[in-house]
Amino acid sequence: PILSGIIAGGGQNMSSRRGFLLSLIYVAGIAVVYVTMGVLAAYVGGGVNLQAIFNQPAVLIPFALLFVVLAASMFGAFTIQMPSFIQSRLSDASNQQRAGTFVGVGVMGALSALIVSACVAPVLIGALTFIAKTGDITRGAVAMLSISLGMGTPLLLVGASAGALLPRAGAWMETIKNLFGVMFLAVSAWLLGRIVPGWANLLIWAVPVLALAWVLWRANFRSGPARNTSRALGAAAALYGATLLIGTALGGINPLAPIPQLAAKVEHLEFKRFKTVEDLQREVSAASSAGKSVMVDFYADWCVSCIEMEHKTFTQPEVRQALVDVVLLQADVTKNDDEDRKLYKHFDIVGPPTIAFYGADGQERRNFRVVGFMKAAEFAAVVRQAVAPATVQTP
Repeated sequence: PILSGIIAGGGQNMSSRRGFLLSLIYVAGIAVVYVTMGVLAAYVGGGVNLQAIFNQPAVLIPFALLFVVLAASMFGAFTIQMPSFIQSRLSDASNQQRAGTFVGVGVMGALSALIVSACVAPVLIGALTFIAKTGDITRGAVAMLSISLGMGTPLLLVGASAGALLPRAGAWMETIKNLFGVMFLAVSAWLLGRIVPGWANLLIWAVPVLALAWVLWRANFRSGPARNTSRALGAAAALYGATLLIGTALGGINPLAPIPQLAAKVEHLEFKRFKTVEDLQREVSAASSAGKSVMVDFYADWCVSCIEMEHKTFTQPEVRQALVDVVLLQADVTKNDDEDRKLYKHFDIVGPPTIAFYGADGQERRNFRVVGFMKAAEFAAVVRQAVAPATVQTP
């Protein structure tokens, strides 16, 4: 939505060539950050977790507000352009305007790599862990450059096709821009959802939903059926937005099931939180004395895969059954403080999402570590193997 919104904002002046160049600069911004991460990982041996650093409230809130500003621009509240006192000094205002746009897109790509890419954390963790072990700076830079170029290829295709796919004229182009404004608001809500309480999450998501209702209701379509369809969808969005607001008042926390009284009852796993390496060792020792296995879950509020595991995997009956006799421990590493980093070093990991298992003998079953989201059936199978007696384990 970020890159597409930038391209859509160009309106009728957006050619395929310019769309491709904007996409290329955006991908270059991502590549610069990823290459830097690779070099740092090789240099310091994996002691840098930039995602954790840049997913703190002090960073997320300003970044989310930036998307609100961009959304307001898409809604026509104002036009983002270079200040007039700078434009007056330029010999070629249009070319300089483009240069400024390219710089802005590059910066946006760099910021996206640090904050919005939490959903590709498992890939980054795997790559950075390997790079940290090798200590090879060149290998680290090339590996992370390869990842960024692979991620950027679809974006380049989007940019190159902009001239052919985006509408060239007509009032409905304004609706397209407004819809991208809604997408910007949704990105802002997604960012803030990592750091706000559940009820506030519903309230925040109501903003882009109600904005969508407003855009669809007032969309200017010449065709009667298209206009009626748009208004019907707008009315549905308005109803959902109202439901989110009602859910906020009723104590709801899940945007997909805002009314808690009507939502299906979901059983969540009960974890025992620990903070330090000493706490972990004490809990594992106690479990071993009782003849029980242990599952250790590394969790952070900003970790997308961690939240997916919590709501989509840990709640399933087969997973709960596999863990019935397992001691469940969880390290909340949202703050990324010194004790969290000691845990990373103890496990030799970059950060969440990571799940580790200890057998009843108190030894970790490293072959069964889980990094990233895993569906319930597959995860349950891993659990059963990980907690089985050591003599019958199969990696």
